[in-house]
Amino acid sequence: MAYYHCILFDMDGTLLDFEAAEHKALLDTFCQFGLPTDHETEQLYVTINKELWAALEKGQIKRDKLLVERFARLLKKLGMQGNAAEMGRWYLNQLAMYPDAVPNALEAVRELSEVATLAIVSNGVAKVQQSRLKASGLEPYMDDVFISEQIGVEKPNRRFFEHVLKTLGIEQREKVLVVGDSLSADIKGGQNAGLATCWCNFNDQPEPTQNKPMYTIQSLQDLYSIVMEEDELQNVGLTHRKHQF
Repeated sequence: MAYYHCILFDMDGTLLDFEAAEHKALLDTFCQFGLPTDHETEQLYVTINKELWAALEKGQIKRDKLLVERFARLLKKLGMQGNAAEMGRWYLNQLAMYPDAVPNALEAVRELSEVATLAIVSNGVAKVQQSRLKASGLEPYMDDVFISEQIGVEKPNRRFFEHVLKTLGIEQREKVLVVGDSLSADIKGGQNAGLATCWCNFNDQPEPTQNKPMYTIQSLQDLYSIVMEEDELQNVGLTHRKHQF
């Protein structure tokens, strides 16, 4: 039996390549609304967006305002006029079309679903995440999907994870592993709920000084040795060995 019975996966930057999807959706949006399509404009948006999402995690801004405000601030920085709300809606529609997965994501969730309950825990926009998850081919391996927009509270709030555990019927917290790329949302969130945490450091970032994770991985396949017992590791590649508790 696996050491961890339940794995809570973040989506963007963990299972799905958000940077690739964001890049494509931004180019579509900039072209549609006549904004510069150069690297500097894209990086300006990325900086603004990250600042606003950090504020969302702290409860300093509402989601609906964020989705418009990021383009309003971009237009202001560029000294351009435009409809930020319309731009925001167009961008989300485009983003939903790009389900780019990180390397080995499908293989990893397929293997891990044989030995543990898997679920998505995301702060993203519900309709966008649901569309991308389905198109990515990862959805069939998930026992449930939890998106903050639908729950009404964001990661890293402890209440988000309490809702997840209650819905899944999980009683043994020590058997739950939170896996994600965000130290502030995923790792801190898991820690707030008293859960084990695993940081996806796919880009070789420096060791964190805050919100230090229990585990750090460079690829999703590194999870096998964290989640599985020795006998299960020997069976990697085999199918139809679904866990029984």
